[in-house]
Amino acid sequence: MKRVRIGNGCGFWGDNLDAPVRLAETGQLDYLTLEYLAELTMSILAVQKAKDAKAGFATDFIDVLTRLAPTLKAQPRLKIVTNAGGMNPRACAIQAKQVLAAAGLAEKRVAVVSGDDLLPRLDELLANGNPFNHLDTGAPLTAIRDKVVSANAYLGAKPIAEALKLGADIVITGRVADASLTVGPAAHEFGWGFGTTDLDRIAAGTVAGHLIECGAQATGGLWINADDSTHLENVGYPIAEMSEDGTFTISKPAGTGGAVNLETVAEQLLYEVADPARYFTPDVTADFTTVKLSQQSANVVSVTGGTANGITDTYKVSIAYRDGFMSAGTLVIAGPNAAQKARRSGAILLEKLEQAGFTYAHSYVEALGAGDCVPGVVKGEGDPPEVVLRVAVRDPRKAAVERFTKEFAPLVTSGFPGTTGYTVGRPPVREVFAYWPALIAKSAVTPVVEVV
Repeated sequence: MKRVRIGNGCGFWGDNLDAPVRLAETGQLDYLTLEYLAELTMSILAVQKAKDAKAGFATDFIDVLTRLAPTLKAQPRLKIVTNAGGMNPRACAIQAKQVLAAAGLAEKRVAVVSGDDLLPRLDELLANGNPFNHLDTGAPLTAIRDKVVSANAYLGAKPIAEALKLGADIVITGRVADASLTVGPAAHEFGWGFGTTDLDRIAAGTVAGHLIECGAQATGGLWINADDSTHLENVGYPIAEMSEDGTFTISKPAGTGGAVNLETVAEQLLYEVADPARYFTPDVTADFTTVKLSQQSANVVSVTGGTANGITDTYKVSIAYRDGFMSAGTLVIAGPNAAQKARRSGAILLEKLEQAGFTYAHSYVEALGAGDCVPGVVKGEGDPPEVVLRVAVRDPRKAAVERFTKEFAPLVTSGFPGTTGYTVGRPPVREVFAYWPALIAKSAVTPVVEVV
């Protein structure tokens, strides 16, 4: 039976830059996927593109591609699928072509998947009866329309498969569902259809894509039983080796750190899952309750099941909008009664601001080290010798937040004894981008595939 090895070397923009290179060198892959996008990332990229028409994509990919050039020469059949295109996949593809040409790989075909960016059409879509109601509150998008900076539909695997059918060696997409980066290559290689006949196989591919989409989270990262023997300093990234019938194994390159076992795979299977029987993607609604895991050998887990539970006629839409400003600062409070002094110091800071005429829409005081990171879950015991005071505020007024940043340093001489950790300067003020989830009919969105 034909098998395809798909490895994911990146779980988010900011992940380890060496991981994709090591995985491609040692993983004996057919496909390398690189997952860069999150909801916050899209809003950041949208702001970048607004300032520079050639920006708006995950620039780390260009650096990674440069380092991957020797491997692409040594392994000419290796293909790359990535959503690094973000808000500007074509600009990303143009730079990728330049990198390939400089490395003597000008023959490599780069395809772009777009059509997910709905911002230029947003008013038209609203006028045509797409209210983009908030999935949690039901509120219409018109309530915050003037603040919207990005609106992207989560496309699926079909346009990725189409790009590969056109002979693409590298596929660069905008916003697609994370698991679709894996489903696309599998569907292309095995000839899976996106109608009703192969939905169970598409669902199984979705399980595989979900298991490897977060990189090392499936291979020992954040594993509840990780310790020094897990060697996370050399953690290997995941590989899904798929068969035509949808069964697959999860593994990692030989000789790497981390672990692939029933716990690591099961923990990732349940990551970011609301209803395990209905895991919604653009490709299929997958039923994770039918998944079965078995330890095939050391660091190899066999996965079967993962069946279809229907398919939706909508795409999820990720919308980001401007929602004020925030800042958070820290100080170290040491000595007796450190937690009590820290919490009181935070209150003093806010009281001084109120005396100066500044109150905030949202404020929060934490004594990190005394159980405040996950209040009510991990409780602090005894009197810790030191804690980190963290105070954060959010408000529509940028000037008010800027004033907040100037109240930390005075506590060093006018606060409690043991106050230190002020040498990093005033905390920065950052714009807040809030998240607005919505749906849109698939018939209103047209994915576009082109070879650059």
